Amino acid sequence: MMSTPMRAQGQNLSELAHNAIKTDIMNASLVPGEKLQIETISERYGIGVNPVREALNRLSAEGWVERRSQRGFFVKAMSIRDLEELVQTRIWLETLALRESMARGDERWEEEVILAHHRLVRAQRAVARKDKLVQDPTWQLRHNDFHMTLLSRCGSSWLLEFCAKMMDQSVRYRNLSVSYNWARRGDAAEEHQAILDAVLDRDIDQAAAFLEAHYKATLDGLRAIVSELPSEPDPPAADPNRA
Repeated sequence: MMSTPMRAQGQNLSELAHNAIKTDIMNASLVPGEKLQIETISERYGIGVNPVREALNRLSAEGWVERRSQRGFFVKAMSIRDLEELVQTRIWLETLALRESMARGDERWEEEVILAHHRLVRAQRAVARKDKLVQDPTWQLRHNDFHMTLLSRCGSSWLLEFCAKMMDQSVRYRNLSVSYNWARRGDAAEEHQAILDAVLDRDIDQAAAFLEAHYKATLDGLRAIVSELPSEPDPPAADPNRA
């Protein structure tokens, strides 16, 4: 009689572990290539090993974690190639979504975009803590909200879901620029303002061009960071004399 509540509780703990690990990966608290020992992760979040294992398997399927044969789970590595592919795909899909959203959006949508931008402008991207810059989660939420509000009238829930997933992956790269105190582009306030102005002017081509330039500038600013990340060492060569 108690099995159903226990399964439900296990599912809730697995969801908690999934969200906690994903958040720490996105915020660069868990860094690319870092090994995720199940017991250590269990202690870190105060969640049992079984829900943690379930969460890691799910994160592996979602592309946040790598499961390496005979070696366990690792935070997914980053590379210039992956970053370039991610940015280009975002440009393709988000400029399409923006064009459709501008074609469909009404006055209420414009007001929502203006409000989202206003909230973003009032947020501070990073704060200093103990001589180290730390990502302000409020800025991240408001930045995501501004970009997704721009796309929100595209008319396709599938397209919005793809855009949201790619945005999450992009956050991981962007947060490294704050966490490692390397070259940063600041909060890109002028770029966001240019996109907003073009949207309010109903200049679809200009708005799409500004959005593309915004992401390409982000890519250029992150190249040096990604190139400095430790790479996965090659596996040891097989010993030909070993049976």
